[in-house]
Amino acid sequence: ALPGAAQQARRSPPPIPPQIRAQGSVQVAFAPWDGAEAMVVAAVKAARRQVLVQAYSFTSRALANALIAARRRGVEVRVPADREQTFGGESNRIPELVAAGIPVLLEVRYASAHNKVMVIDAGLGNQAVITGSYNWTWAAQNRNAENVLILRRNAEVAGAYAANWWRHAADALPYEVARNTLAAPAALPRQAREEMIEASP
Repeated sequence: ALPGAAQQARRSPPPIPPQIRAQGSVQVAFAPWDGAEAMVVAAVKAARRQVLVQAYSFTSRALANALIAARRRGVEVRVPADREQTFGGESNRIPELVAAGIPVLLEVRYASAHNKVMVIDAGLGNQAVITGSYNWTWAAQNRNAENVLILRRNAEVAGAYAANWWRHAADALPYEVARNTLAAPAALPRQAREEMIEASP
């Protein structure tokens, strides 16, 4: 008998989320034909209060510079990223964000923290969500077939993405802790994670 498997078989499937009313505007880019990177950089430059980033692979110098510049002008910037991608390849820009004082968390709970998202100014009139297949990389713009959407002025969409961002942040580890351990988040002091999540930039 396999009680664990039987229990899984009896488990209800996840609920289908409700539809969100369409509003605001949508901007679409398809790489390599369109200037997807420039579109994302422009959106970051327009941020007034906050940029919440989810990153899988992050090698784009232009996007890293835009986030660092946003922080320097007083915008709150926070980044959870995939741990294996952060430490597994060359030219990763995450250490540059850390050096610039941007709070970085690393996700270790999942096989891949594969979200590529930015939530800009959730709750403000100019709020925007950036998402799609597009990684924050040079290759995404120059070598790959990718898509990226910017959904502007839709409070429900921005709120949903921001809530999901915080859910992931709560499970992630501070950059310095994750760099030195493979332990699951639950095995590390909760206070360390909470202090990183709540710290002001």
